[in-house]
Amino acid sequence: MTTTQQLLLVEDEPTLRELLSASLRLTGFQVTSAETGAQALSAVSEQRPDLIVLDVMLPDINGFEVARLLRERHPGPGGEHPPILFLTARDAAEDRISGLRAGGDDYVTKPFNLEELILRIQAVLRRTSGRQPDRRLLVDDLVLDADSHQVTRGGHAVQLSPTEFSLLRVLMENAGQVLSRHQLLDRVWHYDFDGDDSIVASYISYLRRKIDTDRPKLIHTVRGTGYVLRKPSP
Repeated sequence: MTTTQQLLLVEDEPTLRELLSASLRLTGFQVTSAETGAQALSAVSEQRPDLIVLDVMLPDINGFEVARLLRERHPGPGGEHPPILFLTARDAAEDRISGLRAGGDDYVTKPFNLEELILRIQAVLRRTSGRQPDRRLLVDDLVLDADSHQVTRGGHAVQLSPTEFSLLRVLMENAGQVLSRHQLLDRVWHYDFDGDDSIVASYISYLRRKIDTDRPKLIHTVRGTGYVLRKPSP
């Protein structure tokens, strides 16, 4: 199960724009970038994003004004708008209020932690998607049924502990997307970032022994980044 979501990143600082674009693509998003408010308005006209990451301090139009114009010009078919996450160096309370009044769904101040930004983007997408999570997940010949709490690989039952089941479910729900240890800690164990992330590697190893031993490998390590579950290469 692979769902690729489209982000529009609006940031005028070239180095930061390139870093964020590369990191978000590595996480599994499709990313279109813009460096001015005018370019952002044009990009939304051409391709409707699932979420807009919008810098406030742009060279031509203030990000809050860009958000107002976007919501006036580009409502969705049911009247909804693409969610917006503001990026700004301004952290005063009045700026946060202005961002929310302009239609922002979240507000992240610079400098920020990249891991936190990605988690905040994913949280906004979950809140605004309106979709219920799939109860039956399928990746290649691996099947997870959330209602019956059963897993099969190639038609054969796989016995998993509750934690192994939860970890596999998160990996399958995000098939094709690289998830870091911190993200998995947050979603499976509900730890904060002070949790011991070595537990993730241990449970990934347990899962591999149960689903990847006699079949083409589905769980992959992305060195220095995290883990991803994807179909075997043809």
